[in-house]
Order: sequence, then structure tokens, then C-alpha cells
Amino acid sequence: MKIILDKQQLHLTISRLAHQLLENHLDLSNVVFIGLQPRGVKVSNLLVENIRKLYPSEKVHYGILDITFYRDDIRNELHVANKTDIPFSIEGKKVILIDDVLYTGRTIRAALDALQDFGRPQKIELCVLVDRRFNRELPIQPDYCGKAIDTVISQKVKVEWEREEVVLY
Repeated sequence: MKIILDKQQLHLTISRLAHQLLENHLDLSNVVFIGLQPRGVKVSNLLVENIRKLYPSEKVHYGILDITFYRDDIRNELHVANKTDIPFSIEGKKVILIDDVLYTGRTIRAALDALQDFGRPQKIELCVLVDRRFNRELPIQPDYCGKAIDTVISQKVKVEWEREEVVLY
């Protein structure tokens, strides 16, 4: 097991991502942040918390999206559905999808399908804590990335929130 981001690096990375998002979206009135269930929610909670601290007077639209029934492997595995909570329209908005680890791209494809049920956004951007870069199965790349790493197919990357670190094993 190798630690990719320790506690301090993890929090610095999330803070940096929040600053990068705000650099590109100075006006948040047309921007919505959506964390992907289940593992992207903790990252998105922390990111949005950072953004709210940096822009306390701005209204930050934040929701969470469950993609369980949009996954292409739903028939192969048993998945437990989570909660979707998007209490606003995404029609014509700039949507920032937030997840923990980008690997094959299939989760993001499912999220793009699921978002269509909530309207047609003006633009969708992807923010991930860790981009595994290789072994992508779909042509999906992050717009914002905390850490890019090279891994082989047999390795796993996991964000251990109890210890507040990202590990490779």
C-alpha cells in the first residue's frame, strides 16, 4: 500500500481545486455543483464548503446525483441505490460534476445519461480528486484534477476518508 495523498496534501488539493473552479467561474449564478454518489459526495461536500468560505455572499447551488440505474454493469452486480438530491434546475446552467477517482470513465458516462433527466445544461465540466489516466475505456478527461497518477489495471486507488488519505494498493 502506498499513500498518494496524506491528510495535509488531501486538504491542500481540495482547496486548490476550489480555487481553480472559482478562477474559471467568477460568477456562480449560472453554475451548479453536483457530487456523484456514493464516493464523490465527500469530495464534493468539502469542495463546496471551501467555495462557500471563499465566496460567503454567493448562493452556491449544490446537489448530489445517484447513477446506480444508469450504470452499464447494473445487470452484472448488485447495486444499492443512493439518494439523488438536485433541488434546482440544471437547464442552461454550467454543471460541474465532482467525483473522487476517474478510471475507466464509465461512471461519468452514466452521470451524463442521468443528468439528461434533469434538463439540458449549457456546459458540463468534470472535477476529480484523482485521475488514473491510463486504462480509460471511454474518451472522458477531467477539466479539473487534484492528482494525476499512472497505474496498472491490477492496482486500486481509494480515498480513505476515515484516515483522510488517498492510497494505492
